[in-house]
Amino acid sequence: MIRKIFFMLTILPVCVATIAQNKSVITDSEKTLNTQWDGKRAAYLGDSMSDPNTKVTDKWYWQFLKELMNIDYAVYARSGLQWDGMYEKAKELIAEKKDSIDAIFIWAGTNDYNRSTIIGDFFTETIEKVNYNGTDTYRKHRTPIMTDATFCGRINKTLSLLKGEYPDKQIIILTPIHRGDFIGSSTNVQPHENYANGIGLYLEEYVETLKKAGTYWSVPVIDLHALSGIFPVSDAFLPYCTSETDRLHLNARGHYRLAKTIQYQLLALPSDFQ
Repeated sequence: MIRKIFFMLTILPVCVATIAQNKSVITDSEKTLNTQWDGKRAAYLGDSMSDPNTKVTDKWYWQFLKELMNIDYAVYARSGLQWDGMYEKAKELIAEKKDSIDAIFIWAGTNDYNRSTIIGDFFTETIEKVNYNGTDTYRKHRTPIMTDATFCGRINKTLSLLKGEYPDKQIIILTPIHRGDFIGSSTNVQPHENYANGIGLYLEEYVETLKKAGTYWSVPVIDLHALSGIFPVSDAFLPYCTSETDRLHLNARGHYRLAKTIQYQLLALPSDFQ
């Protein structure tokens, strides 16, 4: 529907059909089967980059990963969600799947940047008395901030919930990829990442925050922002994008490239801790 609206409004040339046809077929030589991930069941929490209802591609990275590594998938994603939405999707996952999954992937953050979410802090600090070697002493003490008001608070809430429910499962953060221009309609225009958001922050600051979260919560981070090689700000990467006017979402070729990046990172990680 967004694309139909845009066709009536755009002044830019569009080559959706040509770009969308750039599909990738998995060959046997690309597959890494019979690894620790073979037959595992993964849940994917995310936004429009994972949500099949957005119809921006005819094949998704989680489908490619099924072919590449035989990882089954259950997708909990909705277009427009920020990290507070990941907390809600995590609750849905727990209610519906409970222990019938082996790993959880969380791919979000690009909408927090676009909607100018305050990054905030992961902790508050106080001075408290504590026994050290039999003697009371005063030391700084930090407490995780759990709030929907900040990016850090949202991450804390989600990871605290998932860590508490799934201590023996693999939980992995995927960072946002680079952002090109997006024009969905005359009232839905999102400039590319070289523009700061409404509070003066660039996308990389949200990416770096997610990396810090991985350290604090002992969660592996697959840095798609750096490792995928996808840079839709450049015209050269149009073959990976949905259209000339949607350089935010990827077509099948783009999702294939994401899946290949994730594939080789996963080979270095355990699939679960049973």
